Amino acid sequence: MKYTKYEKARMIGSRALQLSMGAPFLLDLSTEELETLQYNPIRIALREFEEDVLPITVRRP
Repeated sequence: MKYTKYEKARMIGSRALQLSMGAPFLLDLSTEELETLQYNPIRIALREFEEDVLPITVRRP
């Protein structure tokens, strides 16, 4: 499914908020990978989006 830039921003932002509040990662990330991502929840959420594992759906009218 192709997402608009607004849908993508909303999904990544929502997931980053979940991660910053202590939600578990949906990917197995090593310590080296987390250091590469600088433990940044937005970068981790973007990585989850790219791997297509986000538990967020988009409903369109």
